Amino acid sequence: MNVKSGKQFVAKLHLYIGLWLGGVFVVLGLTGTAIAWLPELDAALNPALLQSVPRYAGAPFQVTSRTVQEVVERLSGDTAYGRPAQLNTPADGHDVYVAYYRVPPAAGAGPATQTRLRQVMLDADTLQVKGEREWGSYGLSRPLLMPTLFHLHRYLLSGEVGKILTGITGVALLALAFSGLVLWWPRPNWQALRRALRISYGGSWPRLHYSLHKTSGFFAAPVLAVLAFSGIYMNLPQMVLPVVGMLAELSPGDKVSNAAPGAHITPGAAMAAAQALYPNGRVSRIALPAQAGLPYEIRVRQPDEVAKGDGATRVTLDAVSGKLLRVRDPLLAPGGERFLGWQYPLHSGQAFGAPGRAFISVFGLLPLGFFLTGVLIWMKRRPAARKR
Repeated sequence: MNVKSGKQFVAKLHLYIGLWLGGVFVVLGLTGTAIAWLPELDAALNPALLQSVPRYAGAPFQVTSRTVQEVVERLSGDTAYGRPAQLNTPADGHDVYVAYYRVPPAAGAGPATQTRLRQVMLDADTLQVKGEREWGSYGLSRPLLMPTLFHLHRYLLSGEVGKILTGITGVALLALAFSGLVLWWPRPNWQALRRALRISYGGSWPRLHYSLHKTSGFFAAPVLAVLAFSGIYMNLPQMVLPVVGMLAELSPGDKVSNAAPGAHITPGAAMAAAQALYPNGRVSRIALPAQAGLPYEIRVRQPDEVAKGDGATRVTLDAVSGKLLRVRDPLLAPGGERFLGWQYPLHSGQAFGAPGRAFISVFGLLPLGFFLTGVLIWMKRRPAARKR
C-alpha cells in the first residue's frame, strides 16, 4: 500500500466512523457537558430533596461516627426503609445524607436492564428523611433528569449492554482522533503548516466548513484521545488493565473477606476506624456488608487527591473484628495505579477544579460542531464523487 492509497483508506475510515457514530458522539458530548456539573445542577433542580438548611449559620459542620450510627439506626428501625446497603455522607451543612437500597431486578430482566437503586435522602442537620427517588429509573421530571442524563452518557440507557457499547464507541473515537490527525498532517514546510492551522472563508462556505473542521480537529484531537481512552478504561477495563499492567505496576485486585464469622461492628465504629487512619480526610461513603463474609468498604477523600467529590481512597475493614484488611491510597499507589487514578478526573474535568470542569463542559459541544461540518463537507463532495 503506497502513501496515497493509505491516506485514502484513512480518509474513508474517518468518514464512516463519523457518519455511523457521529450521532452517538453528539449525545455523549452534550450529556457530558451537563453531568460535568451533576451535583450542583441536581441540587439546584431538587432543593427540597438534596439541600439542607443549617439551623446555626456559620457553625462548623462535621460528620461524626455518632451521627452516621444514628442515621443507620433510624433507617434500620423504620419498616419503610430498613438497613441501607450504602450511606453517602454530606460534604457540608447544605448537603444531605443519601442511603442506598438495592432494587431487585424484575423477573426476566436481561443485561440491557439498568440496575436500579433506591435513594433515601436525610437532612444533614436534623437527620430527618427529606424524600427519595430511584437512581436508574428514567424520566424528565426534576428528580430524574440528571440521573437520566448520567445513565444516557454512561450506559446509553441500556444497562450493561450499553456500557459495552459506550466502551466500543470510545475505541471508535480514539480511531477518529488519530485518523483526523493523519489527514490534517501537512507537508514539512512552514507555509503548509500555516495553511493547516488557519481557518479561512474567502467568500466560500464549503471552504469555511472544511478549514473549521480540519483546524479545530487538530487542536481537539489530543483531548478527544484522552476522553476516549478514559472512557474505554471506565467501561471496558478488561481491555486497558493488561496493557497498563505490562508497562507499570498495578495494585493486586484480589477480593478480601472477614477472617472469621461473628457479629459485625457498627457502621459508626467502621467510620471511626477510617477517620483514625485519615484524620485530615473526609469519609464520603460507607458500604455496609450485604452478606456475613463481606467486609466494610469505606471511601475517603484526602485533601491532596486529584479526584474531587468523594475521593478515591478506599479502606477495607473486617466487619467482625474491625481489623484493617486493605487500603488503596492514591497518594501512595504504584505508578500504574496512579495513571489509572487520573482517568476519571481527566474525563470529568475534576483534575483541574472548576476551570477543568468548565473546559469539559464547553468541549462537550464540539462533537456537534464536528458532526455538522463533517456532514456538510461529505454532502458537498458527494456530487463530485458521482461524476467520477
